[in-house]
Amino acid sequence: MLPISNRVINLGIFLSCAALLATAYYFEYVLYMDPCPLCMMQRIAVLLVGLTGLAGFLFGGNLIARTVFAVLIVLSGILGISVAGRHAWIQSLPADQVPTCGPSLEYMVDTLPWAEVLTVMLRGNGNCADSHWSFIGLSMPQWMLVWFVGFVLAGLYLLLTTKKTKG
Repeated sequence: MLPISNRVINLGIFLSCAALLATAYYFEYVLYMDPCPLCMMQRIAVLLVGLTGLAGFLFGGNLIARTVFAVLIVLSGILGISVAGRHAWIQSLPADQVPTCGPSLEYMVDTLPWAEVLTVMLRGNGNCADSHWSFIGLSMPQWMLVWFVGFVLAGLYLLLTTKKTKG
């Protein structure tokens, strides 16, 4: 059995992220499900993982580049795990413990400094507790948690096999 090349894995990571983002935009613009602040942060993490996968596919020709891209995939995936995990946790809280709903993202961007907008987004709010969709018993944040764990595992595989292969 031939091992899968690092370039093919990076391409798979990029295509998976592109499909996840396309799905997110489908839910937002076709099904009219507005994303909460934690959903937006998860999109950013998916974008980071995907762009790193694309860079690894296009420019991962030497050992240093492959190592850097693998580490960036792992770090971006860990960011995604932390945000999706927090989101799933907020959705699991009893109604009386859910954080209060906050202002819209557009309002926060217009009125608050970027550092405070980022802090508020990472904290989440009552909007993040709503679960409008599930598939085989898992909500969107729980599915994203599964995807991010997969990305981290793929990044670790890339990191561990980087020294053995040439692309």
